[in-house]
Amino acid sequence: MNASVKRLEETGSALRDALTQQDWAAISMLDRECRNAVDEAMQAHERDSGVVRQRLQELLDLYGELVMTCQIEQARVASELRQLNQSQQGTKVYQLFA
Repeated sequence: MNASVKRLEETGSALRDALTQQDWAAISMLDRECRNAVDEAMQAHERDSGVVRQRLQELLDLYGELVMTCQIEQARVASELRQLNQSQQGTKVYQLFA
């Protein structure tokens, strides 16, 4: 396995771990590393196309999971913000009559 394929595998694995832990800062950093690893793998002269294709498909599947998780997290945070906003509005109304 050449270095670029190994880097794809390692960054993908680290990204999966960060996703499991919902470590958004690490995900952001690893996203950039994955993009660089993909560029490097595509430019490698001694690449094994089959292995690269397999690693890229695994990465694509992982990004699908990542997008779905981000959408779920976005919906959760939006719900919390709506509840907070409603609570603040309720507090203002209460203060008017207190």
